[in-house]
Amino acid sequence: MSTNDPVTTQPAAPTAEPQRIAPDTWLVPNLVPSGPGQFLFVNTMVILAEEPVVVDTGAPLHREQWLDAVTSLVDPEDVRWVFLSHDDGDHIGNMAALLDRAPNATVVANFFSAERASLEPDRALPLDRMVWLEEGSSFDAGDRRLHLMRPPIFDGPTTRGLYDERTGVMWAADSFGAFTTGAVYDAADLPPDLYDESFRLINSLVSPWHQWLDAGVYGRHVDRVEALGATTIASGHGPVLRGPFIAGAFDRVRAMAGQPIVPPPGQEVLDELVAQLLAGTVPAT
Repeated sequence: MSTNDPVTTQPAAPTAEPQRIAPDTWLVPNLVPSGPGQFLFVNTMVILAEEPVVVDTGAPLHREQWLDAVTSLVDPEDVRWVFLSHDDGDHIGNMAALLDRAPNATVVANFFSAERASLEPDRALPLDRMVWLEEGSSFDAGDRRLHLMRPPIFDGPTTRGLYDERTGVMWAADSFGAFTTGAVYDAADLPPDLYDESFRLINSLVSPWHQWLDAGVYGRHVDRVEALGATTIASGHGPVLRGPFIAGAFDRVRAMAGQPIVPPPGQEVLDELVAQLLAGTVPAT
């Protein structure tokens, strides 16, 4: 490495395998390092409905393993729908690669996602293979209806979540993020301190606007989402929530209204990471 090369080496992340989280429903997880002994989820989902649905397409970083995982669950030619929660790179990153393999798939997104993605030619969405749906609408996957809603926490205006009325599974997009210790996918199996602290940090980072919210107005929005009655919640960057963890997650984000942001890591942390990388004390991938 020359002295002009950027230092980007990261420690290795554990291999993640698809996880069945409900009937016909699979979490497709990947992990990225986020500090000593902890990792950030980069999840998507596959619903094996009569008309199979891929929910988000993950990050380019994981392209090959993500495609392998998805195609181990469903033949790409059988995929009928690709639901795009929003146009961030870690949710749209493998869209083109999937659509090349899934000639019968239609992308469910919205006008603003298409507009934003069109600014980067390698991420542009195919207008002739899309439907534009907004929150409050739904689409038919053959044996179930899937309903679009606005999740409680989000970092972009295009974000929509998804609720499967047949299984009770909710895709919460960027809501309810938290770190994991490795190939551990259920909130109930995580150390409580790690879950508590990282939930506060990630959800504040994703939506720093919580500090300006009116608690009553925001609380009514969170109430409406919770009232859908999800029995399993999966998300892009958090563990699977079941049982009391569902009510707990809604309570946690509801309580964020009007509260100060959680300070993110700053320059001191960056300096320490760079020093470790230059010293070779962080293992290479």
